Amino acid sequence: MKKRILERIYFLLFIFLLFFLFIILSFLHKKEPLLEEKKETTELKISDAPPSLSENKVIIQKRMTLTDILGPYNFPPIEIHKLREEVKHVYDLAKIKTGHEIRIFYSEDEKFISLEYDIDSEKYLYIQKKENVYLAEIKKVPFDITVKMIWGVIEDNPISAVARENEKDILALSLAELFAWDIDFYTDLRQGDSFKIIFEKKYLYGEFVGYRNILAAEFTNQGKTFRAFRYTYPDTEESDYFDIDGNSLRKEFLKSPIKFARITSRFSLRRLHPIRKVYRPHYGVDYAARIGTPVQATADGTVTFVGRNRNSGRMIRIRHKNTYETMYLHLKGYEKGIRKGAKVKGGQVIGYVGSSGESTGPHLDYRIKYRGKYINPLAWRFRSVKPLRMEFLEDYRKEAEVYRFLLESPLNLFSNLSFCI
Repeated sequence: MKKRILERIYFLLFIFLLFFLFIILSFLHKKEPLLEEKKETTELKISDAPPSLSENKVIIQKRMTLTDILGPYNFPPIEIHKLREEVKHVYDLAKIKTGHEIRIFYSEDEKFISLEYDIDSEKYLYIQKKENVYLAEIKKVPFDITVKMIWGVIEDNPISAVARENEKDILALSLAELFAWDIDFYTDLRQGDSFKIIFEKKYLYGEFVGYRNILAAEFTNQGKTFRAFRYTYPDTEESDYFDIDGNSLRKEFLKSPIKFARITSRFSLRRLHPIRKVYRPHYGVDYAARIGTPVQATADGTVTFVGRNRNSGRMIRIRHKNTYETMYLHLKGYEKGIRKGAKVKGGQVIGYVGSSGESTGPHLDYRIKYRGKYINPLAWRFRSVKPLRMEFLEDYRKEAEVYRFLLESPLNLFSNLSFCI
């Protein structure tokens, strides 16, 4: 009897602990600037529109101008010019983009009332006419944010594992990007690897519209566990991911220049050349992929060469800090803006897989030099960059410990955890 009473007490204490963690987690998220803005945007939602207001939606087509859009609503050219000039200090309507949506609100007598233009997925421009003056402001889309936790085991690839938890491909890709400095998600994965993700989902008027941030994640690959915790600096509002000790997840170089590509040839000092049939060094790693597959720069740097280079075909060479240099061979083409002297970021798309030069099929030959000598990209140990700023380490650890508790707790307690904030 005494044993049963103790078990009940322990159970109640455990329930209280879970509730306490829920409150802490909710509080941590409410500190985030974007969530505070969410409250404001809810208040900015149009509420003074007459019940009889009509709405017309226009998806901006290629070469469509503001005159094309507003002309059918009794807007003469001089009035459109007036509109543009009066709101230009808030947003230049000459910058409207193809594929974005404009919503025009007007009364029963076809009198213009207001206009909304989607700047991006988070913001929209609101224009209202009052006393013959156009007033404009940029508003935040009034999303509702839900925090959810899922976990899974890799049977074939992360995309199908995440899909089994009823989530979208983009979440799996975001998870892969998060750990891309430590894990090559094609060559390093093994059946039985596992993951846990705590993340935010966005809803607009009750409908799921996308993901926002991964707040914490864990990936166990070949028995080794990697963890990531998101932290937003209170002073700059910049965010990054760190391990529990505040070390940045980002290394000097990404593990792979292509997401989910297959390695067909590794770095070797003596390899049989597939075309010339002679043994010679192969100073790179070959990734087989479909023609047109995006190729990403593996680190920040400056482009030093773009063009054809004999047997290498179309290639890009990038100079990085600490005397590193990367090369991307046999490309089909280059991303817009990639030219000699251009600055690039790690993870930025720079070109596309092809089969130019001496090549037996579509692939990327990826090479790295350190201090002028070729190194093995798969074996080299790269250093972490930009650790957490020391003045925020204590605050960071308070947040990270809550997430770590969730990640370390028995899966049957927190799998598919979900709540609104």
